[in-house]
Amino acid sequence: MLEMLLQWYRRRFSDPEAIALLVILAAGFCILFFFSGLLAPLLVALVLAYLLEWPTARLERVGCSRSWAASIVLVMFVGILLLLAFVVAPVAWQQGIYLVRDMPGMFNRLAEFAAALPRRYPALVDAGIIDAMAENARARMTTMGESVVKYSVASLVGLLTLAIYLVLVPLMVFFLVKDKEQMLNAVRRVLPRNRGLAGQVWAEMNQQITNYIRGKALEMVIVGVATYIGFLISGLNYSLLLAVLVGFSVLIPYIGAFMVTLPVIGVALFQFGLGTDFWTCFIIYLVIQALDGNLLVPVLFSEAVNLHPLVIILAVVIFGGLWGFWGVFFAIPLATLIKAVARAWPDSPPQIQTPLT
Repeated sequence: MLEMLLQWYRRRFSDPEAIALLVILAAGFCILFFFSGLLAPLLVALVLAYLLEWPTARLERVGCSRSWAASIVLVMFVGILLLLAFVVAPVAWQQGIYLVRDMPGMFNRLAEFAAALPRRYPALVDAGIIDAMAENARARMTTMGESVVKYSVASLVGLLTLAIYLVLVPLMVFFLVKDKEQMLNAVRRVLPRNRGLAGQVWAEMNQQITNYIRGKALEMVIVGVATYIGFLISGLNYSLLLAVLVGFSVLIPYIGAFMVTLPVIGVALFQFGLGTDFWTCFIIYLVIQALDGNLLVPVLFSEAVNLHPLVIILAVVIFGGLWGFWGVFFAIPLATLIKAVARAWPDSPPQIQTPLT
């Protein structure tokens, strides 16, 4: 047994480049695990820098200097964000207030519908279970209201943090895009010299992360706009708010789509009942989700869809538990990183020395 372990160790860790890759991965994991809260603004800036690198490079190709290209792209990006903040955000916020106001009525309608189920289907539904579920839901609604008040008070403390983000993140994005090569050279000087294997994995993952971030941003916009148009056509209330939620749900593979479906169904049932309008709205929503999963995602993430759905779900659960939102957001790239490392890791059998004759 010991000899087998020694052979496995020699086969896997005899290459100095493999040791260098292991050290880099371990150091990166420790930094993110212990300092993820402090590095949150930098992570936001890195994501935005990846997103803005493509238009910056295109402006460079037409003759702009790197500084001018980064400045133009950042100003345009901030302008788009301000447009969304002053046009989309107020409407979505107002619809959210209306939705919270109407939630007791929605709950009462749902309770009436659930209470009628034992009479309609006495062999399938137990009245005691329905009453227990309704009582549990009422208790949760009460505690939810108290939590909302506490969160609103606590969120006042976070306004200062948000203000810092609004100032620091754009500055970091500008310098990350403008001085990209200088910063990469500085990082290379810190890394071990025997990093050929790490460079191979980085080259693959850099392209993967670039495509993933751009693809996610594009998917959010396409799915959100298509959902908003579909909800407008069906006449669903809170259409903009629900479309924004559906757009953000693509950040969490599989789980996000399931979670956002519940409020969509709840609002549609409250507004339309189980009539034709409800099924029309629900079918439109299902068609958008089906096109997203079977057409848009394979086109935008041709490499990522090579991962098995179970692997993606496990990656979301594991990395989300480790790093929260950022673990969920980067679950697919991190799973792809593990796959790339496993594929690139050397597997050379130990050399057998022959006795001298």
